[in-house]
Parts: sequence; structure tokens; C-alpha cells
Amino acid sequence: MSNNNGRDFLIGALIGSAVGATVALLFAPKPGRELRQDINQGTKQAFDKAGEWKDIAQEKSVEYTEKAKLKGSELRDKGTEISKKAVDSTKQFSKEVTDKTKDLAQDVSSKTKDLAKDVSSKTKDLAKDVSSKTKDLAKDVTDKAKSTAKEIKKDSKEIAKKAKKSTKEVSESAIETIEEVKEKAEE
Repeated sequence: MSNNNGRDFLIGALIGSAVGATVALLFAPKPGRELRQDINQGTKQAFDKAGEWKDIAQEKSVEYTEKAKLKGSELRDKGTEISKKAVDSTKQFSKEVTDKTKDLAQDVSSKTKDLAKDVSSKTKDLAKDVSSKTKDLAKDVTDKAKSTAKEIKKDSKEIAKKAKKSTKEVSESAIETIEEVKEKAEE
């Protein structure tokens, strides 16, 4: 935009100079030959000035073109560098996230295995404890059953002895009663 403004100013200055010189010559009180010479000389001067300005404009145009190219190249290099940094940063971040995810997965897997081993071990211990207590209880029940059976056997023997004794007594008493009844019947 500033390049266009400079060019427009230059064109305006050239045209203004030419018009001003022509008007000055036309309104000056000189004879025709002198006027034509002055016009030719003014025109020549205007063309010379325009040529100088054209050369200056071309030099400035080349200078500004080089500056623009240099600045564009710098900006392109900076953009490339920033893009590369962004890509590298993204790759690094992605690698770090991947590594941390792997570490976390391994940690969770390890802790899960440890927990499974712990649960398995506690389950085995509990099963052994239950089995041991069941065996102890079965032994106690068996011992009590044997003890009760012995007591019942002992009590049964005593009851049998008493029953035998009672039976013998009842038998003897019955025999006596029969003999008495016989004696009374014989009498």
C-alpha cells in the first residue's frame, strides 16, 4: 500500500511540474520563438526530471523489493522454525503421554496381579483354616459320640443288671407266691 502511495505521489509531482512549467511559459510575455524555445527547454527539463525520478523510483523499487524478499524469507524461515518446534513439541508431548500411559498400565497390571495373588493366598489360608476347624469339629463330634455311646453302653449294662436283678426278685417273689398259693390250695 505504501509502495502505491509513493508511486502515485511521483506521478502527481511529474504531471504537476509539467503543467506548472507550461502554464508559466504560456503566461510569460515573450515572443513566439522564445516561448517555443522555453516550452521545449521546459519540456526537456521535465523529461530529464522525470527520467531522474524514474531512475530513483526504480532504485527504490529494487531496494524495497529486496527488503520485502528478505523480510518474506525471514518470516518464512521463522514460520518454518515455529512449525518445526510445534511439531517437535507435539511429538515430545505425545511420546511423554504414551510413556506415562504405558507406565500407568504396567503399574495397574502389577498391582492387579499382586492383589490377585493376595486374594488367592488369603482364600487358600481361609480354606485351610475352615478345613482344619471342620476336622477339629468332626473329631470333637466323633469323640463326644464315642463318649456318649460308652456312657449309654455303661448305663444300658447297669439298667440290664437292675432289670435282671428286678426280674430275679420278681421271679423269686412270684415263686414264693405260687408256693404259698399252692400250699393254701392244698390246705
